Amino acid sequence: MFRRLFLVVLSASALWAADASLGTWKLNVAKSTFKPGPPPAAETRVYQAQPKGVKVTVTTVWADRLSTTVEYPANYDGKDYPVTGSRDVDAVALSRMDDFDSAAILKHAGKEIGTARRVVSPDRKTMTISYKGINTRGDQVDNIAVYDRQ
Repeated sequence: MFRRLFLVVLSASALWAADASLGTWKLNVAKSTFKPGPPPAAETRVYQAQPKGVKVTVTTVWADRLSTTVEYPANYDGKDYPVTGSRDVDAVALSRMDDFDSAAILKHAGKEIGTARRVVSPDRKTMTISYKGINTRGDQVDNIAVYDRQ
């Protein structure tokens, strides 16, 4: 009995210690800011565990009701990994400070175009992504996107 209880507690603590971003997140447009804008109408992010990193799928619905799906598998090792489905970004390099805090360098044609920081709240219910960089028009972008766990 004690052995089973120990395994259950050990399994639960291993899950709790895992990458806090794993799961499905929906953009809370009301709590987010997009400069220069406009914000997307909706966005869903799905983070799936990989052996040394994460597979990310971002589905965005824009104000004109067109949608995009961006995907990338990447390890938290600072190396470039390919991004598909984006006209702005073709590579990403991830690093992780801890299970709640990570950073990304976004690139296009080998050139750094922006940086992002992803922070998950201690209760794991909210994720905030701060992004600074440029878009395809050359505009400075300064976004703070807030997501709710689904």
